[in-house]
Amino acid sequence: MIKSSNHTPLPKAGEGKRGDNGYLGYLLRQAANTYRYRVESALSDLPLTQPQFSSLVMLEAYPDHSSADLARMAFLTPQTMSVIVSNLSKSGLITRSPHAAHGRKQHIALTELGQETLRAAKERVYALEKDLLAGVSDDEAATIRHWLVSLL
Repeated sequence: MIKSSNHTPLPKAGEGKRGDNGYLGYLLRQAANTYRYRVESALSDLPLTQPQFSSLVMLEAYPDHSSADLARMAFLTPQTMSVIVSNLSKSGLITRSPHAAHGRKQHIALTELGQETLRAAKERVYALEKDLLAGVSDDEAATIRHWLVSLL
């Protein structure tokens, strides 16, 4: 017996509800997942995942903040950030030491290896972002950034 399928084929990315007629929230998630995959691919030979990269970027930009603060800035749970910080420490990319003013808070800092690794990762990720904006004017890029920030 041959079963007939009444199902329509799955649309490819950019088609049907996965394209211009799609639900905005789904399209944002689709774009974010695609971006994360591309970043992971760009970092594949470095000892960093995309969440670790984001964490190091935030640590470099805001060095005197706690692990919980970094978690909020990187859109991760404190538990996930704790694992990330532990793994980054084991990899020699960061150091942790008791904070001078707060008892339970730890001071987290990039090591020299962490700075070098982050520099190499940034070159790759920023080149990827430049490719994402190919064909987009500076004004359009500013509008996109403004719109994305306004969603927060």
